[in-house]
Amino acid sequence: MENLPKDKKIILFDGICNLCDTAVQMIIKHDTKDVFRFVALQSDLGQKTIKHLGIDTKKTDSIILYQPGFAYYYKSEAILEIAKDLNGIFYLGTLFSILPTTFNNYIYDYIAKNRYKWYGKKQSCMIPTKELQAKFLE
Repeated sequence: MENLPKDKKIILFDGICNLCDTAVQMIIKHDTKDVFRFVALQSDLGQKTIKHLGIDTKKTDSIILYQPGFAYYYKSEAILEIAKDLNGIFYLGTLFSILPTTFNNYIYDYIAKNRYKWYGKKQSCMIPTKELQAKFLE
């Protein structure tokens, strides 16, 4: 996908999920190295990226980390890869990588399945402030 920045890691997220929105805001706040860019899964670019990667949306519907030209990760692996680039206590989240991926994904799937019930959802994706627009690709 030629229109994605090659030097940034792209986080595809559920744009109507309140939990996902909070996570995006937290990542932005702690992304002191300016590593990440964001795309809502519901956007045209999000759908094109998913298609480009060949990801089955029945297997994941809430977060994907894409490193253009390198790899992509979803579910708990995406969370752990994101934590590696964040400062402070969030980096400690990488300790969960010692646990089996199937266990981490079980926890991830349980939270993802209940995220709308527990945290609610929006009618539409968030509109970033003028200061944050550069962090969002669409």
